[in-house]
Amino acid sequence: MSATHTLQTIAYARSPYKQKFGVPRQPGLVPSARVCIEFLPEFSADCVRGLESFSHIWVQFVFHGVAGAGWQPLVRPPRLGGNRKMGVFATRSPFRPNPLGLSLLKLERIETEGRVRLWCGGADLLDGTPVLDIKPYLPFVEAQPDAAPGFAAVPPVPLEVAWADEISAISLPPPVRLLIEQSIAQDPRPAYQDTPQRVYKMAVDDWEVAFRIENGTALIEAVMEAAG
Repeated sequence: MSATHTLQTIAYARSPYKQKFGVPRQPGLVPSARVCIEFLPEFSADCVRGLESFSHIWVQFVFHGVAGAGWQPLVRPPRLGGNRKMGVFATRSPFRPNPLGLSLLKLERIETEGRVRLWCGGADLLDGTPVLDIKPYLPFVEAQPDAAPGFAAVPPVPLEVAWADEISAISLPPPVRLLIEQSIAQDPRPAYQDTPQRVYKMAVDDWEVAFRIENGTALIEAVMEAAG
């Protein structure tokens, strides 16, 4: 017998990732990816009292970017090259019976003037992500050094990132430049796509970035201010 439950959004994530393409596949892969988790007005500073003593938090959220897309019992994890199928509950796929995500983020600072805001690093959240819950990370019970990693035993190898000569001197704030490089180094392409001459575009912060990947190196060919 199935049951339904009503959940309340408590906050929204303000993220540099404006589109699904380019969002890191896991938290912590792009350390420079910072988000602001902005609480709704009814959640006062009392709700986060004591949270400042923790370095990391669990963020539970909704995969709103794939709302209504449905799900399948078998999916193709990118870590397996998109060629092998695994059960949906053995993967981190956003296409789930309940589109819920859980990310461990580094808590950098808390603001309580006006609306409550949590600034976090290493994020993997799409801009506008509805947040359902926040919990502190407890290393003594949650860190499991002997855990079996399944098919994800080895961290992904980041790509080398280079800038085309004609844009290498483009004036970008250093944090934005670093964010672009770290994001592209994680190879945001679908696992089944490996066309060397294909140009991909992703939106990072207020910029649109065009790049292609060949022989393990990502070449950034253009950076322009995003429209609108």
